[in-house]
Amino acid sequence: MVKVVYEIVEHDGGWAYKVGDVFSESFPTHQHALHAAKAAAAEQQVGGSDEEISFQDASGQWHDEHASGGDRPEAVVEDKA
Repeated sequence: MVKVVYEIVEHDGGWAYKVGDVFSESFPTHQHALHAAKAAAAEQQVGGSDEEISFQDASGQWHDEHASGGDRPEAVVEDKA
């Protein structure tokens, strides 16, 4: 299972959460960023409907596959502040 980590960090004069190298918008307080990260992590884990998807890879080859709506990552919030 894939694990998505939301990390609370100081950012742009306030606080934000980040996943990998991507930051959320800035929040005025640590508590606001923590609340937003928890909400985003919870939403990440909500399942949906199965879908048939098509995508093009880096070499230009097209692929079709079945995506399970229940295949959701584990999402956690890490607050080291």
